[in-house]
Amino acid sequence: MTNAIVVHHRFNGTWPLAAEHMHELWRKQGPVAFVQMAPGDDRPAGQVLPDPAAVTRLVVLGGSITPECLKRMPALREVACACQSLDGVADMAKQAGMRVYTQPTEGFWGESVSECGIALTLCGLRRIPQLHQAIQTNHAPWQYAPTPEHPRRGAQYGDDMRFTSGTVARKRVRIVGAGNIASRYAQCMALLGANVAVYDPFAHEPCIHLAGARKEWHLSRLVEDADIFAPMVPLTNSTKGMVTAEMIDKLPRGCLVVLVTRANICDMAAVRRRVLADELALAADVFDVEPLPLNDPLLGRHNVVHTPHIAGRTRHANERFAEKLAEQFLPVG
Repeated sequence: MTNAIVVHHRFNGTWPLAAEHMHELWRKQGPVAFVQMAPGDDRPAGQVLPDPAAVTRLVVLGGSITPECLKRMPALREVACACQSLDGVADMAKQAGMRVYTQPTEGFWGESVSECGIALTLCGLRRIPQLHQAIQTNHAPWQYAPTPEHPRRGAQYGDDMRFTSGTVARKRVRIVGAGNIASRYAQCMALLGANVAVYDPFAHEPCIHLAGARKEWHLSRLVEDADIFAPMVPLTNSTKGMVTAEMIDKLPRGCLVVLVTRANICDMAAVRRRVLADELALAADVFDVEPLPLNDPLLGRHNVVHTPHIAGRTRHANERFAEKLAEQFLPVG
């Protein structure tokens, strides 16, 4: 048995730690031909392996694999692909009795994205980034005496009462989606004491209940009483703009909007309009324009927490990317 891993140079630019982790997993089972393709090398996987005829298990990360590659690997029994294309390969492989694996879901970054959403939510509720920055230059944030602008202040109480603030507990958290990301976020919000409702017409009701939430049947109703609103579905043709301007306008004044999957699930013109009018707060890792221009009016606002699209790329997510592929191979020994 010969194991082989072929890594296209562009793959490492997206998942810098995944290939090496895959290598580590397979080295525990025996020798591995580990090929890192040089920049500019776009040959298909079958042309870069030193001894393709001996390969029985193959992982292709980025790049391509072709029907011609399969002809060069007569001993191949299992192949996992995170490739640009599998045109003609999957059917040919299955006809030859090979097992073909791909990523079954995007669960590999579920924890990373949901935890970033949790962190942004807490930062938005407590204005942590703004206060972190402010106390570096003056002592005003340490003064909790009432002011004309903030008449309801006191010892250690510095919430901005124009917006949802303080604890997650007792907040009405309203979530669009019940997948790998949204369900984890919902579960954490429920554990922290929130009243959680979820809209996802494709999710089975037990999935929503296991997350500690209740099912909302109508998206238009989900937005009506939200203290925290978190649309957490992938961006597809069917989800683009699914949270319309009319729905954004129905969000209660002061609602905290959390964005960690894709911004354009929402009508971002409406989100921007209400955030800039101090009607909503925003905690976002994703935006309608990336990178945000340095003069973008969302940057540096008192009611906005922002990060540069980092939610899905952690060491853990890289490792899970490899593990989700490795888990599909037949046991060795």
